[in-house]
Amino acid sequence: MMKKNGIVKFGGNPVMLLGEEVNVGQKAENFTAVKNDLSVFDFYKETEGKNVIISVVPSVDTGVCEQQTVRFNQEASNLSNDVVIITISVDLPFAQSRFCGAQGIENSIVVSDHKELDFGSKYGFVIEEFRLLARGILVIDKERTLKFVEYVSEVTNHPDYDAALKVVQQLS
Repeated sequence: MMKKNGIVKFGGNPVMLLGEEVNVGQKAENFTAVKNDLSVFDFYKETEGKNVIISVVPSVDTGVCEQQTVRFNQEASNLSNDVVIITISVDLPFAQSRFCGAQGIENSIVVSDHKELDFGSKYGFVIEEFRLLARGILVIDKERTLKFVEYVSEVTNHPDYDAALKVVQQLS
């Protein structure tokens, strides 16, 4: 059983987060997820030598999640080449692929944690009641140290994009 991490709100109702809460200064753990072509995404392998923004969303098929994913895809063109942006949700890879095609998501990597919740449990983003990921942002430097962590207290709200982007720009 996963550790209970804390409580956030989803549509005003309290929900329990499961997994290991992470904090600035900790080392980022490796995790695997599923790419849109159903191959394995290995976080360490795919981001070696890069600064990373991980944009965590419950589902790309909701308004705020769509806006968050599109925003980071657009911001990617303003960042240095040593920055990788990853969006992760528990949507099936087929739905993510359709979404990326429809929205023109080409500057960031979109992966699914649906199979094993490896990311969600290691980083404390699993919403127990819905088996979705809570909304948030992580910034991880090239040495795999967490430099910014945000668990959005109300899952239906936007994260602090500007704060995360400021941190990653200072790393480059």
